[in-house]
Amino acid sequence: MATDWQFGGMVTLGVLTLHAVPAAADVRASTHEIYIFAGKLFGDDLTDTGISGRRPELDDDTFYGFRYGYNITDARGVEASVDFSPTSVTGVEGGDIDLDLTTLDVDAIWQFNTDTRWVPYLLAGAGYAWADLDGPITGSVNGRDASVDDDSGFTLNAGGGVKFFATGQFMIRFGARYRYLDTLTDKLDDSLNTYEATLGIGWRF
Repeated sequence: MATDWQFGGMVTLGVLTLHAVPAAADVRASTHEIYIFAGKLFGDDLTDTGISGRRPELDDDTFYGFRYGYNITDARGVEASVDFSPTSVTGVEGGDIDLDLTTLDVDAIWQFNTDTRWVPYLLAGAGYAWADLDGPITGSVNGRDASVDDDSGFTLNAGGGVKFFATGQFMIRFGARYRYLDTLTDKLDDSLNTYEATLGIGWRF
């Protein structure tokens, strides 16, 4: 059982914490934000046809990255991000093949100040994606030998989330987005519809 002085110390700490953390920490114009984040990527089919009777697929895997944002007004801003996923291609003859996926995005962001520490947001933008396969995907298509290698292409994304201002400068950010990838293979290519969920920490200055 806690003694009186221990209880009093906890109450004092709680009061000091409430004073240290503002009740509202809205987004402010002409400020910068930087984030590091990690999350889960949910993949899709890589090719528009099967190879040796199987459909190669970008695996569901983790990814991580860095974001920089600039708040033009209290509600609108721009954000650049780069992320990397050490994922793989599944559903191929001979076993999975490692694939490193790198994406670079520039997004417009709309933020909704709520006079609390929670700030919901929406975003949308475009970028470029690079795939790096450890080796080609090989097999047969319609009775002929096929070899498919990596490629790069444009990407579009849209999503939303919420920022939680733990202090006036420190934030925790939750987000989810849909991502369209034009192509990641040089042959038999198929566009991908993927999804991402992220958790990050950031600083405003």
